Amino acid sequence: MAEERTTVHIDDRTLSVSNLDKVLYPAVGFTKGEVIDYYARIAPVMVPHLAGRCVTFRRFPNGVDGQTFFEKRCPKHRPEWVGVAPGPGDGGDNIDYCLLEDRPALVWAANLAALELHTPMSLASDLDTPTMVVFDLDPGPGTAIPECAALAVAIRELLGQLSLRCWAKTSGSKGLQLYVPLNTPTDHDHASGLAHAVATIFEQQRPDDVVSRQDKSLRKGKVLIDWSQNSRHKTTVCVYSLRARAEPTVSTPVTWDEVEAAADGAPLRFDVADVLARVDELGDLFADVLTVQQHLPNVPDT
Repeated sequence: MAEERTTVHIDDRTLSVSNLDKVLYPAVGFTKGEVIDYYARIAPVMVPHLAGRCVTFRRFPNGVDGQTFFEKRCPKHRPEWVGVAPGPGDGGDNIDYCLLEDRPALVWAANLAALELHTPMSLASDLDTPTMVVFDLDPGPGTAIPECAALAVAIRELLGQLSLRCWAKTSGSKGLQLYVPLNTPTDHDHASGLAHAVATIFEQQRPDDVVSRQDKSLRKGKVLIDWSQNSRHKTTVCVYSLRARAEPTVSTPVTWDEVEAAADGAPLRFDVADVLARVDELGDLFADVLTVQQHLPNVPDT
């Protein structure tokens, strides 16, 4: 079947997009055209969180029920105005990643059915210096958002004792993620060390409901604090990215009032329409993650 191509004008760029009526989320009939429209509309708040970072695409050319693949190396057929930057490849050598620095570049990526966009903790200009620390709270069997939210509140309190502020967002899938902005000189070992120390403290204090190790046999009834996401080569789903669930849910910034309410059972799930409305009303709740400067304390070996 031949591709149905359409020429669109986005800001000062002209792009060719294809198969806008193709359904990528079959459970709700959400199309590729709607995916592109979402990314075009969310670009003003999303692009600052993508800019300057090596972006990994998770592509779903036949929709969320079809085969998927991660694409780190930026395609050679990219437009000449989509920049690249070297970053770590799977084999240890650097490869060229895409840089999504503006709305046309984000729309171009959406046209590739790159539903999920994943970014590292560091900027491409300084791969050895993370600008943030992430705690990825992943619920195991028998747990869900309420347990993640309660744990997030407890982590926030501990970090507060270290004079560190953190911001929360949904993963857009099952869990919750906390980000500690740094934007000051540090290294990945220091960032990972802090995250590992915090995870270990909670695992020791709450062994019945928290785990810091990846072993699946340990996870029933517990929330995993995945501290390993702070490694130099790891990425985490970018804020405002779509997720490949049955419905077009989004990794969404949330307030601490919302997290506390979720710990008591309030829902904490947002789709495309929810997120666009929230941004219209609240702006970018994650904006401070790009600018707040904090210094990590020294942490003992764990």
